[in-house]
Amino acid sequence: MAGLSRVTPATLDVLEVLLNGEVEPYGLAIAKRAGLATGSVFPILARLERLAWITSNWEETDRPGPRRRLYGFTPEGMAGARVLLAERRGRGAGQRRGLGGFSSAPEGAR
Repeated sequence: MAGLSRVTPATLDVLEVLLNGEVEPYGLAIAKRAGLATGSVFPILARLERLAWITSNWEETDRPGPRRRLYGFTPEGMAGARVLLAERRGRGAGQRRGLGGFSSAPEGAR
């Protein structure tokens, strides 16, 4: 899991959306499913791509509108995401919010 030294709840939410594969893997769909602003999601995606956890390609389509950049895991990124998400599930049973993420509030602050 080289390079991913600081993992925020938002980063975990993005990883979970990508791993679940429930939405088309483009930025706006990821942001909507994770319940995050695109201004948070796109920097996370850029960082994950810089660290070689994900790759991206422009979609080839005949549909109207702008092309979308599609994201997908590298083998290292998928393995790392599974580990981080398993750790999150193990840490916070009972602290669920929204998509399946966890509250960032410290214990006792709820």
